[in-house]
Amino acid sequence: MNFADMLSFADIHQLTRIANHYQCECNENSKNELIQSILSTVSRKDIFEQHIQGLSIEDLRFLNSILFDHRNSFSLEELVAYVQQTKFGLSEPILSSNPRDTIAKFKHLGWLFNGFSQQTRYLFQVPLDLKDRFRSVLEHKFRTELEYTTEPVAYRDEQMLILDDLNLLLKYVHHHEIALNIEGVMYRRNQQQVLESLSVAESMVSKGGWRFGYGRRFKDYPNRFSFLYDYAYYHGFLEERDERLVLTAVGQGMVEQGKQEPLTQVYRFWLRLYKSAIPNLLSLVHWIETCSRQWVTVESLKQQIGPFIKPFYYDQADNMLEERILKMMMHLGLLRIGEDEENRKVVQMTTMGKAVVQGVYVSHEDKIELPKP
Repeated sequence: MNFADMLSFADIHQLTRIANHYQCECNENSKNELIQSILSTVSRKDIFEQHIQGLSIEDLRFLNSILFDHRNSFSLEELVAYVQQTKFGLSEPILSSNPRDTIAKFKHLGWLFNGFSQQTRYLFQVPLDLKDRFRSVLEHKFRTELEYTTEPVAYRDEQMLILDDLNLLLKYVHHHEIALNIEGVMYRRNQQQVLESLSVAESMVSKGGWRFGYGRRFKDYPNRFSFLYDYAYYHGFLEERDERLVLTAVGQGMVEQGKQEPLTQVYRFWLRLYKSAIPNLLSLVHWIETCSRQWVTVESLKQQIGPFIKPFYYDQADNMLEERILKMMMHLGLLRIGEDEENRKVVQMTTMGKAVVQGVYVSHEDKIELPKP
């Protein structure tokens, strides 16, 4: 339902609270006058933008969460969980505040409504037309504060290489006897050989330091290769059997037929795999796609998008944006990374990347947690 429809179903007490919040001047005893006055006020671009600009960072994080959740309604518990996820990097009074206060604030703004049937009265809904306006205002807010630049002299563009390298990994396993150590990991000689056979160079993982949260073999193999390995393992192309890494019948068929996976499927897998560490990854990728249609500096992206990234244990927001999100998007062929004349790191979405990001949705609860080795 749209905003006007929800106002028509709301009772006069909620309408009065909304009208008072927007300082509407009307007869509070007339439901029709209340609705017309609220609609007139909220439809004004300056008023609407003013209220969004006045939101705290935790309120913006909450708004961002519900914007990219396609469910028609939310339970109170689901909204409370979303509010609790916004409370990081804040002062103690804010951290200890009641999540229900945020939900009440959004109700008073007319941005959340209770359902109107017997089945939905304890659920909450967001007006569909307001969602579009929220996105538009936030996009304008981000874009006006980003730093755009001209095309760099040199940049990295890995379009389709991830798909080629998935096949190269399967072919390597097909043509070699690969022994695994007691932890199920390839010995370093095989690691070196397979990494050298791929299109994108990576160094082997050194011992020590933390590596967890971004896939089953993230601790054992470098970022891009561990993602390829996990993809092949999850989809049943590879199997760790009797201290050997071997192809399954499905993997054998992939090699023999020269089949290539759809990029949308590989991208969807990345979203689902990394969501355990970055729950709002879908929305972050959306904002990167929206804000990076021209060459833009990574530093200015950090300033605008960084506050929406919750640190994951020792992994801080800046590193997560660069290493876990932007670099992986480059590996997936979704964006290019380069340096401008001032040696600043810059990024731009690829045409294919725009289409892939805009065409794939993964629900909030849809994530992959691969069994530990």
